[in-house]
Amino acid sequence: MADLKHWLHAFRLRTLPLALSSILVGSALAYPNPHSSHPFRWDILGLAMLTAILLQLLSNLANDLGDHEHGTDNELRVGPQRAVQSGAIPAATMKRAMLITGAFAFASGIALIVLALGLSIATFIFLLLGLLAIGAAVKYTFGRNPYGYAGLGDVSVLLFFGIVGVCGSYYLHTRSLDPMVLLPACGFGLLSTGVLNVNNLRDIKNDQASGKITLAVRLGFDAAKGYHGILIVSGLLCLILFTALRFRAMPQWAFLLVAPLLASHMRTVLRAYDPASLDPQLKKLAIGTFLSAIAFSTGLLLAA
Repeated sequence: MADLKHWLHAFRLRTLPLALSSILVGSALAYPNPHSSHPFRWDILGLAMLTAILLQLLSNLANDLGDHEHGTDNELRVGPQRAVQSGAIPAATMKRAMLITGAFAFASGIALIVLALGLSIATFIFLLLGLLAIGAAVKYTFGRNPYGYAGLGDVSVLLFFGIVGVCGSYYLHTRSLDPMVLLPACGFGLLSTGVLNVNNLRDIKNDQASGKITLAVRLGFDAAKGYHGILIVSGLLCLILFTALRFRAMPQWAFLLVAPLLASHMRTVLRAYDPASLDPQLKKLAIGTFLSAIAFSTGLLLAA
């Protein structure tokens, strides 16, 4: 039986802050909302964060097993060795862990939706979104015809780490929709998509050889670097536009303090010639995105 360190490695805990970014931003947007009769609630924030963590853990486990079964995890892979690939965790054990984690994610999601919305039409809509989120977490690389192998991972990240994560969290607090929330939702969705893209840039050679046709593989290394720059710049522009349109106080610009870190990352990616050299940039952008979410959210609270 695998010991704790192998499970912690398989869980990839370093990915969890990125999963929490959209929940923090959506909740912070709801906190100072003067137009809603349903204000921010700490219990909803807590359950939303738990559900996001469980979904990310499920995705990580499914990715570990899926890439192993499809032959993408091999001796040519640039990143850290995976748990199933190394033999530390048997495939059957990983499948059981996926089922357990998926069940906990489903239960947490149900509790969140009922707590926030009671029994209503919106409850069933969010239940459907929750099931889609679980399916997206599993089917990225696991099973037959995983969408990550067809270059659709970027769309999924933009949708679930951005639009659904931010707008959904906002709605669970306020029970209302605000079209302006789409701007920060897209902003953080684009930055999160950048994290996936730099991962795919790093692995582009092995992915192509293994039949994993990510968007980076489709574009080619040079064009995918340009696409990466567009993701980062567009993400920041969405946050700048929202802040300009909903400006109340200077702390709202706090997220710009992280912009030099993102600019340094982008410059390194655009100048890269060796895909393997991009491995450190994965962590750098993930941290930069999370710090941006904290700064953006803090700015909203201070300006409330």
